[in-house]
Amino acid sequence: MDAIDHLLTRGVDTIYPNREAFEKVLRSGKKLRLYQGFDPTGTQLHIGHAVAIRKLKEFQDLGHHVIFLIGDGTGQAGDPSGKMKARGKFMSREELRSNAQDYVKQASKIIRFDGDNPVEILYNGDWLNSLTLVDILEIAQNFSVQQLIERDMYQERMKRGESINLREFLYPLLQGYDSVAMSVDLELGGTDQSFNMLAGRQLVSAMQGREKFVMTVPLLADAKGVKIGKTEGNAIGLTDAPNDFYGKIMSLGDDAIIPCFTLLTDISDNDITAMQEQMTEGENPMKFKKQLAYELTRQFNSDKDAENAQKQFETRFQKGDLGNAELVPLSLSAFSDNPTLSDVVLASGFASSKSEAKRLIEQKAVAFNNELITDYHQAISPKKGDILKVGRKAGKITS
Repeated sequence: MDAIDHLLTRGVDTIYPNREAFEKVLRSGKKLRLYQGFDPTGTQLHIGHAVAIRKLKEFQDLGHHVIFLIGDGTGQAGDPSGKMKARGKFMSREELRSNAQDYVKQASKIIRFDGDNPVEILYNGDWLNSLTLVDILEIAQNFSVQQLIERDMYQERMKRGESINLREFLYPLLQGYDSVAMSVDLELGGTDQSFNMLAGRQLVSAMQGREKFVMTVPLLADAKGVKIGKTEGNAIGLTDAPNDFYGKIMSLGDDAIIPCFTLLTDISDNDITAMQEQMTEGENPMKFKKQLAYELTRQFNSDKDAENAQKQFETRFQKGDLGNAELVPLSLSAFSDNPTLSDVVLASGFASSKSEAKRLIEQKAVAFNNELITDYHQAISPKKGDILKVGRKAGKITS
């Protein structure tokens, strides 16, 4: 597999109009102008963003012109992608710019903004906020209401009686115009952005009479399809402190190991397949999760940071260091047959209700036998000698 094959295969979901047409352009030697946009509705880029940013780096390393677009214009409309309800509040351009002030610093952990073939930084508010009424009407004439209303999330909202705000309804038109304003050959983004990116493809064809390619990358998620990101409350920031970053990776479910290795590392496909086979055959996933946590901590920080973070984790969670926790005796008879983790936390007396037990588990405050667990449904088989830690409380099953 050469660099172009890798670019078009690893961590790629779909290429529009098709891979063959895009590969032909790449192999012609043409240097493309491409971009990915980031609406700064929060202050932090996370590992979910890193999936596509890593793909941007591949294009940069091949000599293409990459644009890192900060959506201080589109962000004012509010991207409806993946949202089952209309936003309660829309952000101002000033708020969005403030949020984005460290985006370049964070993204620089992956792509280069100086040196050889630097990534260009642009803000789409610079042209979107200057559009006139006539400009907006000329953009809008290229779409039908039927086409826009067909978005699956809108259909779901209408079924549930939820409103569709006209402000967010216009979002795809604004994002689509970015491709026209920057005259790009390619837009890159997650699969949740497909509709918006294809709107840009349609506008480029209608307004400039040329081709625009679209490449989507998979959303970072576990095997159940649960996203790892801000909306789901499990985001892991690119600039989180190394020890925190390592610990958050270790708190991910085992079924996130293979997707994270595939989308966030350069480990070979053969090695990833071998890991998957070993886990299927009974190898403890902890071994591979520690490898993943080390690799990602090293990638976004340094070898030394990764080593220190791993040592701290092993000391705190694998060698029985319970910090300030006071170890209290727990009776095996207190637990029901085939309990879940939330059942165990409740029966131990470390939570006053099952809902509190679930909340503590989801907040990453619970470790069983020094392994942090965040799935309150996980089955537990308590036995004599096991240690349960809940926040600053800890108990050992003694009988």
